[in-house]
Amino acid sequence: MDTGSIAWLITATALVLFMTPGVAFFYGGLVKAKSVISMMMMSFGALGLISVLWILYGYNMSVAGSPTAFSGNPFSDFGLGQLATSVGGNVGLLSATYGATFAIITVALISGAVADRAKFGSWMIFAGVWATLVYFPVAAWVWGGGWILNLGDSMGLSGVIDYAGGTAVHINAGAAALALALVLGKRIGFQKGITKPHNVPLVLLGAAILWFGWFGFNAGAEWITGLANVGLIVVNTLGATAAAILAWMLVEKFKDGKATSVGAASGAVAGLVAITPACANLEPGWALLLGAVAGAVCALAVELKFKLGFDDSLDVVGIHLVGGIIGTLYLGLFAIDTGFFTGGGNFGQLAVQAIAAFSVLVYSFVIAYLLGLAIEKTIGFRIRNEDELAGIDTSVHGETGYALERV
Repeated sequence: MDTGSIAWLITATALVLFMTPGVAFFYGGLVKAKSVISMMMMSFGALGLISVLWILYGYNMSVAGSPTAFSGNPFSDFGLGQLATSVGGNVGLLSATYGATFAIITVALISGAVADRAKFGSWMIFAGVWATLVYFPVAAWVWGGGWILNLGDSMGLSGVIDYAGGTAVHINAGAAALALALVLGKRIGFQKGITKPHNVPLVLLGAAILWFGWFGFNAGAEWITGLANVGLIVVNTLGATAAAILAWMLVEKFKDGKATSVGAASGAVAGLVAITPACANLEPGWALLLGAVAGAVCALAVELKFKLGFDDSLDVVGIHLVGGIIGTLYLGLFAIDTGFFTGGGNFGQLAVQAIAAFSVLVYSFVIAYLLGLAIEKTIGFRIRNEDELAGIDTSVHGETGYALERV
């Protein structure tokens, strides 16, 4: 690999790693002031734990080797010692590190569904086991030679398109988030308007960091192709996100009479989620339409938790699950050369996209629900009601986010 591609891979890895603190800021600003430490620690805990597990065996599991394999052998190169000493190991280790950043942020995203009420130790157990049973194998299915990557060939159709993680990251995390929200139940006094973001500037800072890092998230893998499609990916990442902001604010204006800054930040994330699988396979005009659709639909979808009665605290389901599904299925209609409207009226692309999306959704939901339920019934996953009312930061971490003293 040339030095320019190596430099870009290192840069992209750092950008995507920075996204997890961005999630921490985004989520941290959305919760109550007495929950901000707990919320941010769930992201930083995932950063530490998943990094270690990925190096030990997660990377091995993410390479399936064949379409029939559930995952790679976790013990094939335990701790990456063989890769480190192999010919080409320098590039291999960089690629492995880049993959780790995706695993980290996928787990961190789930935490928003259980804000204000989850034990930190239980969350860490869930994070490690879920990553092992769900994320690492799904990454192998989608990118590591597994059945999703080869689904089109097995059906005589076009291959599944998921350039940067509509299925493996966003649908995967969103389905797990829904499962945990159901297991842990509603916060005390759950109803529309009961809690408001305690720090809106923190939310906007987090969204800005996410958008910044997402250029590495979407365009990072272009080192493989010598940056052949990087221009298309970059312009689509900008355009879809911008369109989603406008669409979300427009829905807010018509629905509630005011466009909010939190809505603009949420719209940005919804657009980023939707363009993730599609960034390299849409013309820019269709990417703008995708962003607009995702922004509008996700703005409406976040209200479903009040109608259906599940407490997804920070709208992981409404943004990541719904946005991931939209972006993944949209390719079946408008992907360059293979979409129904852009490739001669063939539904084949839509068929394989739908199979991949809903297979990951069901698998992630079932495993996350069973795992969360097992933790809740044994050591407990949800904190006590009195601790929730007193403030989870103090009861779980012995800290407060804002230590204000009179002088």
